[in-house]
Amino acid sequence: MLDILSDNWLLLLVGQYPNGDMGGLVATISLALISLLLAFPFGILLALGRISPYKIFYYPATAIVYIVRGLPLIMFIFWAYFFVPIVINRPVAGATTMVVALVFYESAYMAEIIRSGIQALPAGQLEAGRSLGLSYMQSMRKVILPQALFNTIPSILSQFISTVKETSLGFVISVHELTFAAAQINNILLTKPFEVFGLLALTYFTLNLILTGLVKLVEIRIANSRILAAQG
Repeated sequence: MLDILSDNWLLLLVGQYPNGDMGGLVATISLALISLLLAFPFGILLALGRISPYKIFYYPATAIVYIVRGLPLIMFIFWAYFFVPIVINRPVAGATTMVVALVFYESAYMAEIIRSGIQALPAGQLEAGRSLGLSYMQSMRKVILPQALFNTIPSILSQFISTVKETSLGFVISVHELTFAAAQINNILLTKPFEVFGLLALTYFTLNLILTGLVKLVEIRIANSRILAAQG
């Protein structure tokens, strides 16, 4: 494994770049980060729909969340792969297809994270906002959402870790991410699949272990800030 890593570390890190598309580990993290950032506003809208007292918003948002969470990501990748080029009437890069699929998929999970954060707040928070003369949406925007989003930061970061692993499915549509880079190395070596994919597994494990440690640090910071706020 060490020999494979020393000979191919650049391919695993950035793929064929600068002689080709950015790939490898950098592409994996970029895909996960971009997808989650783009899914964030959609997740907020779906979360607000899920808790809305108005059925016209509640039922469509609930249907979307249940359908998306009930289907595997690979289905959305295939749908995006075949449907997006038809909609825009031109070929689409594999990375773009993957981002579209992940944004749609992750929006539903983000919605449930944010909804849980909102509903975990005391009911009096919304009533206090309304008593100050704020409308329902103003109370959500100025009172509820800032607190809920702050409280859900660890869960959102944990979802980022899951998204990092989900980017490996981009391999099926030839997205040049980390798994694709490992497959290229395996095709060159031919006789060392266990070592190559063992190295791939170790890379994912190490990356996610580091990210999990960062999430733990964020959780500690948030807990400490709550203690200080309570003491103040």
